[in-house]
Amino acid sequence: MKLSFISLITGLMLVLAGCNTVKGVGQDIQKAGEKIEDAAKKK
Repeated sequence: MKLSFISLITGLMLVLAGCNTVKGVGQDIQKAGEKIEDAAKKK
């Protein structure tokens, strides 16, 4: 559980670092939120 959370946060940081626009940041955050929801539904 901790490892998957750390991996998710690390991936989110990398995605945000590669994003150049506010619109892109919003899309990245939305996708990350969807991944968190999917992970929560599996448990």
